[in-house]
Amino acid sequence: MAAPRLIAPLAGSLDDPARARDLTRMKRLASGLFLLAAAVFFACLLLGDDAGAWVGYVRATAEASMVGALADWFAVTALFRHPLRLPIPHTAIIPRKKDQIGTSLGAFVQENFLTAAVVDHTLETIDLPGRLGTFLAAPGRAERLAGDAGVALSGLGDLMRDDDLRPAVAALVERKLHETPAAPAVARALELVVDGDRHQEVLSAGLRGLARFLEENRLVFRAQLGDASPAWVPDWVDDRVFDRVFAGLQGFLDEVGDDPRHELRRSYDARLRAYVHALRTDPATAARIEELKAELLQHPAVRTWSGSLWTQAKDAVLAAAADPSSELRSRVAGLITDTAQLLQTDPRVRELVQKQGRRAAVYLVERFSGDLADLVGTTVARWDTDETSRRIELQVGRDLQWIRVNGTVVGGLAGLVIYTVAQLLS
Repeated sequence: MAAPRLIAPLAGSLDDPARARDLTRMKRLASGLFLLAAAVFFACLLLGDDAGAWVGYVRATAEASMVGALADWFAVTALFRHPLRLPIPHTAIIPRKKDQIGTSLGAFVQENFLTAAVVDHTLETIDLPGRLGTFLAAPGRAERLAGDAGVALSGLGDLMRDDDLRPAVAALVERKLHETPAAPAVARALELVVDGDRHQEVLSAGLRGLARFLEENRLVFRAQLGDASPAWVPDWVDDRVFDRVFAGLQGFLDEVGDDPRHELRRSYDARLRAYVHALRTDPATAARIEELKAELLQHPAVRTWSGSLWTQAKDAVLAAAADPSSELRSRVAGLITDTAQLLQTDPRVRELVQKQGRRAAVYLVERFSGDLADLVGTTVARWDTDETSRRIELQVGRDLQWIRVNGTVVGGLAGLVIYTVAQLLS
């Protein structure tokens, strides 16, 4: 059993007082002319031929006017309903043929308007980049569009379910980190550090920090030496030993820190460069880095961080999009302004936009013209039959009533001519 067809309401309203008044006025005019012709005809019948030869001419004119009025009334009425509610064949054309009319209308639009040749020829005469640039360059337009983009972005963010996207983003980040080799990245980072002598600065900072740490914990180290020293060794001996060792260590740290050409620095530089080379060439060294990366990615803190990336990024973007003074809104507005200027002044950009715009329009027409034609046909098919007929009559009925008026007048004139020719021939 076929599913029942859904009835879709027509756009707009049937309550159009002005059109309804015009239609009623024209119906009264056409009907009035018919009644006038009928009254004249019956008056001529009552007068008879004895009243004069002119009666025949008037009667023939009135009779033909009635015939023309009735014929055109039948033709106009048959478009929208059965005349006198009689199921006469080939009447109520619009209600009966509504679906076919919709299909034909869609095909007509597709074959005569939605064609690649028509669209391309039309766009050839239109300055697409100029119009778009003028639109974007209007005062305040960039700010409004940036605000609209922010509102749209906020709406899109509200539609996205964080519970669904958070684990997806976390899984994507973890997969990318697992798939990306760590050794080349570490090697490149160390190369940048070594090439800029940043590793020596790091060493100097480490040495200064170590010296401060030793000085701040001098008493602690002295107590540790006292605990480790035999009980029979006097304290003054421990003090002298500790002072000499501590001073020597501090002096060594100061020496390395002050001498950029110290042997320790050269050894440190050579070892670091060798490690960089090993990261690029030695599979075992690279494997150790991969193991360290895997352990790091399995750490709960890293998993928590990857899971929070989506929420943090979303909140930051939405906050910037909602703030009129944010850097994001300013950059979007600036981008729109720059685009408008390029569309108006740069010949290469203008040529590219014109060409690609025409190509995109032709593609869309070729791809979706059939769908648009089907949309017209299916939309008309879903309309209520009676409402469709009333709507069309309301839109074009006033002009159709002129057919009745013209039929009455032309019919009368034709009848007069025919009667006159008949009299002349007889």
